[in-house]
Amino acid sequence: MPPVPDQESRPDSCPDSWLGGRLSLRQPARGGHRAGTDAVLLAAMAGARPGETVCDLGAGTGAVGLAVALACPETRVMLVERDGQAASLARINAEANGLADRVEVIEADVTAPGRSRRAAGLLPDTVDLLLTNPPFFEPGRHRTSPVAAKASAHGFSEPDGLEAWLRTCADLIRPGGRLVLIHRADALPACLDAMAGRFGGISVTPVQPRAETAAIRVLVAGVRGSRAPFALAPALVLHGPDGRFTPEVAAMHRGETLS
Repeated sequence: MPPVPDQESRPDSCPDSWLGGRLSLRQPARGGHRAGTDAVLLAAMAGARPGETVCDLGAGTGAVGLAVALACPETRVMLVERDGQAASLARINAEANGLADRVEVIEADVTAPGRSRRAAGLLPDTVDLLLTNPPFFEPGRHRTSPVAAKASAHGFSEPDGLEAWLRTCADLIRPGGRLVLIHRADALPACLDAMAGRFGGISVTPVQPRAETAAIRVLVAGVRGSRAPFALAPALVLHGPDGRFTPEVAAMHRGETLS
């Protein structure tokens, strides 16, 4: 594992209290991609089990994977991130939260050819539970951020990026292992297409801003190689009539629902 950088040498980051203070999370201070509600929801839906190897693919500064490592002490967690600055912060965060002995940070391009991924340490059939918040946009589908790290986190550089991302997921997950991802609601057909033939037992949870509005996100779970039928779960509603988080989502933000 590369050495953990000195926190004081990183003026471009600042510590945040995350999940009700359960995690201290150092993130980019200006312009970079920062963990928010999507990461909270993904961590809350993880369902990690003792003894499992868990992979946070496209981990950024490690929010999701570190939350799972904290909640389930008998797991081994891999944080996979291609951006060097984000990976450095992930190492700092693992150390700062006392999790470095169970958390490995791997710098690798998720969509690179298999030989390159394996040389970086991403080996086939080694993951029991894979959690991922893929880049949300294909090329030309959004206004690209002028901040390179944020642009990379939010969008793919190739038109088949999501297919390549989920192909890597299937490569890493053991037969019978589980995938949980969060994406834009309108990307659900593309997610299902990319999962077809690789995952079954697929369950989709729509995420709605309010009870009366359409979903803006979907949480999609599947099992590699399963032939179980598709299921549409009840929607998760973020905000009540008063504009505040619903009790369920507020508890997720406090880290009370992690398992």
